[in-house]
Amino acid sequence: MNKTRLRAAVCILLILGIFGGAVLWSQGLMGGPRPKEVEPEPEQELSGWRADYSPSDLDLLARVVRAEAQGEPYDGQVAVAAVVLNRVRHPEFPNTIPGVIYEPRAFTVVTNGQVNKPADESALQAAHAALNGLDPTGGGALYFYNPAKTRDRWVRSRNVLKTIGEHIFAG
Repeated sequence: MNKTRLRAAVCILLILGIFGGAVLWSQGLMGGPRPKEVEPEPEQELSGWRADYSPSDLDLLARVVRAEAQGEPYDGQVAVAAVVLNRVRHPEFPNTIPGVIYEPRAFTVVTNGQVNKPADESALQAAHAALNGLDPTGGGALYFYNPAKTRDRWVRSRNVLKTIGEHIFAG
């Protein structure tokens, strides 16, 4: 091997050695920082929830969504759940999901017993999405109604924020 080729080979080995050492160091094998352990994502059962909501809250919310918004678009189902949660955070309403849902005359589906039927998968997903902060009502709606099914003047007098499917969402 002539001197030029020998120098080139030494340079290549030196570069590879430096690069290899840097890789080993970055992996924590030569005293460098250890990479953060990446834990697998836990199942999304309660992981994204706010701490103050329980599995029974999710179930009740999903049953209300099914009863009030079955057959409505998914956004409309999420919006129904968001109305319940907006009320939970509002000072004029009870501060729990059961408190809001079982407030006298708040939801027809409680009075007629529809709330007691199990939730379907779509309602469960919609309730979960709302619990994770999704609110498609267009501004924190506190009320919703189907204009074809109610003649209540008071609810119709509320400020309309958005219409999704057959429901009007109001503040």
